[in-house]
Amino acid sequence: MDLLPRIPADRQVINAYGDGGFRISGKHWTESVLVFPGQTLSWGIADIAQISMASLEPAFGMGPAVELLLLGCGPNMVFINKALRAEIRARGLVIETLDTGAACRTYNLLMGEGRRVAAALIPV
Repeated sequence: MDLLPRIPADRQVINAYGDGGFRISGKHWTESVLVFPGQTLSWGIADIAQISMASLEPAFGMGPAVELLLLGCGPNMVFINKALRAEIRARGLVIETLDTGAACRTYNLLMGEGRRVAAALIPV
């Protein structure tokens, strides 16, 4: 039995992270990124304290709609403030905060299962 899902070639897969960047579907990124199954975008966030509804807006406008946003906070998981979490939830999106490595691994797993997931990742 094959335990690895078959991932379509047009999907964004996080191949590696660390040393201040990411390799996503073979492309090297040296900044924070928003990763969706169909595309990766540069994300102008350097620190968890900079996250706002405006910075997360691409996750709300993506089609098909994202159900779960994994927030890779850097080397350690950090909670976002409750008001921001509530505002995100009110817009129909669940956000989970993780360290960046865990967010990368979880994104790949859920995306491979066909889930409507995205990752907002701060480099380590």
